[in-house]
Amino acid sequence: MSTSSRVLVIGGHGKVALLLADELAGSDVHLVSVIRHPEQAEDIRRAAAEPLVADVTAMTPAELDELIDGADAVVWSAGNGGRGGAAQTYAIDRDGCQAVVDAIARSTARPRFILVSWAGSPDHGVDPATDFFAYADAKAAADRHTMASDVDWTILGPSTLTLEPAGGITVLPDGSSAHPAETTSRQLVAQVIVGCLEHPQTTSRRFIRFTDGPTPVAEALS
Repeated sequence: MSTSSRVLVIGGHGKVALLLADELAGSDVHLVSVIRHPEQAEDIRRAAAEPLVADVTAMTPAELDELIDGADAVVWSAGNGGRGGAAQTYAIDRDGCQAVVDAIARSTARPRFILVSWAGSPDHGVDPATDFFAYADAKAAADRHTMASDVDWTILGPSTLTLEPAGGITVLPDGSSAHPAETTSRQLVAQVIVGCLEHPQTTSRRFIRFTDGPTPVAEALS
């Protein structure tokens, strides 16, 4: 990640995004946090990031092109979190994410794209009768759309998220998923995002599934 980089994080008021702001505070990275609600702006400023109020689910392709213009990297950390039902989940986790991927693909600058997903995606096997299905299905569609694109992508697949402090990381073998009892610190997810920005040559076009573990992030990703 070069000095004076501009990183755009979508879902900027989420827990992972706010922790990402903490991880990047004091660096040469200019973090722009995209939020949907103006009242969240002060929280973003306190985290030493720049708030930008926008709803990517309601933007035209031209508006999305303008949104990502000038970014060296775009991080997708937005998620419906089960609020508003299945329709809202698909609008954010699938349609919004796919529209951003398409905007990056149209861009002449081609910023890197880092997508926060989950360890069970895309072949999740979730029962369609459960409440969790809409999230799993939306994430799977967004992940497949991203992997089929020609953008410079990295998809992150943490296991069950916690608010515990980060320790180290265990990167799961390709094609495997986490055991339901395994957890991943949200702070670790933020650190892995930073690690992906710093090590594009070893993380580009990879789906990295991981849990809390003993290995330092820089060592695991480099």
